[in-house]
Amino acid sequence: MTNQEVLHTLHKQLIVSCQALEEEPLHSSFIMGKMALAAQQGGAAGIRANSKEDIAEIKKQVHLPVIGIVKRNYPDSPVYITPTMLEVEELLSVETDMIAMDATSRPRPGGLSLEQLVRKIREKYPKQLLMADVSTVEEAIEAEKLGFHVVSTTLVGYTEETKGKKIFHHDYAILKEMVKSVSVPVFAEGNVYTPEAAKHCLDAGCFAVVVGGAITRPQQITRRFVGAIS
Repeated sequence: MTNQEVLHTLHKQLIVSCQALEEEPLHSSFIMGKMALAAQQGGAAGIRANSKEDIAEIKKQVHLPVIGIVKRNYPDSPVYITPTMLEVEELLSVETDMIAMDATSRPRPGGLSLEQLVRKIREKYPKQLLMADVSTVEEAIEAEKLGFHVVSTTLVGYTEETKGKKIFHHDYAILKEMVKSVSVPVFAEGNVYTPEAAKHCLDAGCFAVVVGGAITRPQQITRRFVGAIS
């Protein structure tokens, strides 16, 4: 797919995040491939996935565009979503359609700035679609200036600055403000637990909505049921 075809495919659609970390019971590229297939059969327009191994398997199972990340911890930085060029290269080795990375204002591994990293990617892979995972409207604005094609609310509530916030607080205020503040597509992601919430995100003006735990993490789903009946 061309970049325009990828964005057209995802417009106003559901993207399902198929991820399971090493400590989780479903951690397996085989399982994530089948999870992505189930999502495709259910009508998902795209998949978000973690690691080149999972993405390679997912691409064998489905024909949907894949938003890829690599989660990796570095001792000198809180940034862990595609933090360095190493992770970018891993994702490109399996022809990831769109690469998402932490685009918050936090310090990055090795002292490399976000601007420097984006410049490196642009020089080597000028046509690669890039998604900025942000936590604030200001970070979304900066990401657009740096040349990201898409911004996503992925990290709202996961940084010190936004601790305790959710995209649905105050009638989706941060989502609406982000949509108004940038001209690139805004994807809604993070704590979208119900179909109604997903529709609210689209009604608020976002380009597409990403749902993960509410669909693909049975331990989280079970926990919400248990909490409700306890």
